[in-house]
Amino acid sequence: RLNADNARFLLLAVLIVLYMLCGAAVFSAIELPTEREAKERWEERLENFTRRHNLSRAELRHFLREYEEASGAGIRVDDIRPRWDFTGAFYFVGTVVSTIGFGMTTPATVGGKIFLIFYGLIGCAGTILFFNLFLERLITVIAYIMKSCHERQLRRKGVLPHNGRRGSGTSEVDSLAGWKPSVYYVMLILCVASLIISCCASAMYTPIEGWSYFDSLYFCFVAFSTIGFGDLVSSQNIRYESQGLYRFGNFVFILMGVCCIYSLFNVISIVIKQSINWILKKLACKCCHRCQRRLFRSRRNVVMPGNVRSRRNISIETDGVNESDTDGRRLSGEMISMKDFLASNKVSLAIMQKQLSETANGYPRQMSSNSKQNGFSGGVGALAIMNNRLAETSVDR
Repeated sequence: RLNADNARFLLLAVLIVLYMLCGAAVFSAIELPTEREAKERWEERLENFTRRHNLSRAELRHFLREYEEASGAGIRVDDIRPRWDFTGAFYFVGTVVSTIGFGMTTPATVGGKIFLIFYGLIGCAGTILFFNLFLERLITVIAYIMKSCHERQLRRKGVLPHNGRRGSGTSEVDSLAGWKPSVYYVMLILCVASLIISCCASAMYTPIEGWSYFDSLYFCFVAFSTIGFGDLVSSQNIRYESQGLYRFGNFVFILMGVCCIYSLFNVISIVIKQSINWILKKLACKCCHRCQRRLFRSRRNVVMPGNVRSRRNISIETDGVNESDTDGRRLSGEMISMKDFLASNKVSLAIMQKQLSETANGYPRQMSSNSKQNGFSGGVGALAIMNNRLAETSVDR
């Protein structure tokens, strides 16, 4: 199993690197020309501004650099509300514990940065646990609905009585064990739920924030997936119509969206793992497996010459045990259990014990009728204990 896990890990790492390389090539091809055009326009405007106001470019760049530092501290050209009032701080901690991290508001003091480390450590862990429990509850609800629909169909057909009582909470949970939905079914439900939440949230952001509907959808994915670029951030203007209601709706949409998208990522990761397992099975060479099993049987037969097994006599269960990855020494044929050794060499071991016993006593010992029939002698010390055990388990021939 360790080798299979290593192969799965390496294949996933290679696929992720290839995925990142392809993404970098696509984004570079799309965004680089626009960036160059914007830089040329900015250089032209900067040159015109310095010439018009008789300023050196070095002084102007120094001033702009200072503004960038002020902007990082939350200072803007327009007179907007403070970012670190209670509502702004609550929005900030929401982006922290949800791992979104827009970057529009960041702590500037040493105390704030130190507190953020410990606060985020506990908050992010608790929120991730909440997301995982949300996915578990969602699967339970889906299983309950599937079972209820099935029972309703059976009642309509007259197979189940209409007045059937449900059991206790524990028995009800146990009864849902066989109704766990398929991972593809859960993925479809989460995709539809995420799409509905994103469309509804975009319909709210478009008129209130002044964004286009496409930009609103883009913001929803960036925020709900906890990527959080920070190029578009909600609830940052000075005033809003129905400001309290809008902030509440913004909080609810972000919470629901993050739960659905995070759960969707977990489900997609399961599908990716299944795909990797399928790729590994396709890449595995059947000839190599046959050669390994022939080598395994030949090496095992060297250790146990009296126990020649046929492949036809090995069931799926025993083959899985003998070739388990958790017992690498047994797999390579370097070590066998004492039980198998004794089972295949009872007679030879009994004769050896008899000879050792006679040599130790100086004369052949008198054997009882029972021991003569079984072919075992008394033995000495630990050999006697083993001998008696063999005599008890032997079959009269």
